[in-house]
Amino acid sequence: MKLMCTQENLKRAISAVERAAGRQSALPVLANVLIETESGRLKLSATNLEIGIVARVGAKVESEGSLTVPVKVLSQFVGNLPGTEVATLEEVAQSLSISCGGYKVKIKGLPATDFPIIPAKKNTKSIELPAQAFRMALSRLLPCVATQETRLELTGVNFLFSEKELALAATDSFRLAEEILPLEKFLEEDLLAEVSASGSLILPAATLMEVSRAISPTQKTISMTLDENQVFFEMEGIEVISRLILGKFPDYRQIMPQEFSFSAVIEKEAFLRSLKIATVFAAGEIAVELASDDGKVLVEAVSSGVGEQQAEVPAKFLSGSGRLRVVFPPKSLLDGVGFMETPSVAFRGNTTGTPVALTMTDEDVPRASFTYIMMPIQK
Repeated sequence: MKLMCTQENLKRAISAVERAAGRQSALPVLANVLIETESGRLKLSATNLEIGIVARVGAKVESEGSLTVPVKVLSQFVGNLPGTEVATLEEVAQSLSISCGGYKVKIKGLPATDFPIIPAKKNTKSIELPAQAFRMALSRLLPCVATQETRLELTGVNFLFSEKELALAATDSFRLAEEILPLEKFLEEDLLAEVSASGSLILPAATLMEVSRAISPTQKTISMTLDENQVFFEMEGIEVISRLILGKFPDYRQIMPQEFSFSAVIEKEAFLRSLKIATVFAAGEIAVELASDDGKVLVEAVSSGVGEQQAEVPAKFLSGSGRLRVVFPPKSLLDGVGFMETPSVAFRGNTTGTPVALTMTDEDVPRASFTYIMMPIQK
């Protein structure tokens, strides 16, 4: 194998795949990246047996071949090369010789035949997702995924397709986030039947984190393909392959309140500031009290060791009379308000012990596209 490739392309490809490399000492080859030529291009692959990432970049190929080398060594060398140079990669006696500018290294490798096979998709039917909206949705949903594996189905994001939209949901049992993404290209009947056949479609959070990282700021769409128990995402020369999580995602819509007796619109930055200050004094909980008669929201926190805090934030009440006091874990509340993109947020609830919803608002009208549900602390 011998080829020439710009340092910039080589660095980009390594950066895309290196996070998928495994660290299992029992399988040393998983710490390597598979380097091979394919149809006149350079192809790099890495996997930890749960996720596989493949990157393809342009190259001038003089002779075909393949080899694996430690991705950490390769990344550190290529990352420090001058960005304007062209690198020459050549396989020499099961080592990879790289020369670029005035620098030359030889990295010991392992045979490509030792590298695990990364599944290739057979299904030709793909779903197009809006890249930037999908990336933004993941930034709000992934923090809500459960980190403990006692309930494996909660360690991923649930995908629920309809003809015109995709509903994404994540929960750690204490809070739940749902985002509705409209599909620019509607699903055909047979494809919708195919993706709906298995019921729950749960994708691991770790996989979606890599997909989110791989979406460039200028990318408009990404391709998603389901094939048996695997999912394939394609993004401008980068492919992320992963297993689906087997299990059934909770029927979360049953616990999402449809009507609210209290609904207050609050200026986001003022609300967020009061919560950040309250966090300093919070001993595991922050109280939010809706005071409709006064047209304001009270934010309170008490700590026996630090002291106490109270803040008043003006609010516009769309419904509700009297007062409603609800207590939350600080992180749950801070995350939820921080997720909102609009200048104001709608805070909606019914009683002190039932779920509360946060949504973005447009001219005081709550948006339906993103809903963040919090379970209050029972007092």
